Amino acid sequence: MRGGTLARKRSPVLTETELRLMEVLWAKRKATVAEVVEALPPPPVAYSTVLTMLRILEQKGYAGHEERGRAFVYHPSIEREQAAKSAVGHLLKRFFRDNPGELALRLVEEGRPSSDELRRLKQLIREYEEKP
Repeated sequence: MRGGTLARKRSPVLTETELRLMEVLWAKRKATVAEVVEALPPPPVAYSTVLTMLRILEQKGYAGHEERGRAFVYHPSIEREQAAKSAVGHLLKRFFRDNPGELALRLVEEGRPSSDELRRLKQLIREYEEKP
């Protein structure tokens, strides 16, 4: 306990702000704090906040850095696809009892799939029916 409050456990998934920073790192591949600040879409984020968030992303294993002179150059430690897989896994465990089928049904119920998506879903259903 610090200062009368319990230390908060870090989330295995990205917060909205962390995701914004990771989008910059995935696009640029390498960037200083100033370059990340400059590349962020509105609303603006303060330099000190970006620096703090990049350090948190390092602690979570999403980013790393190398020293170039006096500057730290940050880079993604995992790719977007890996982060998405982790987020979906977290969602499955928390809300769908680790059942991908339940998540798929919920997604289809929430929004009408396009013709192409319906075709792909039908194909997957046929494949699953043929090979249980």
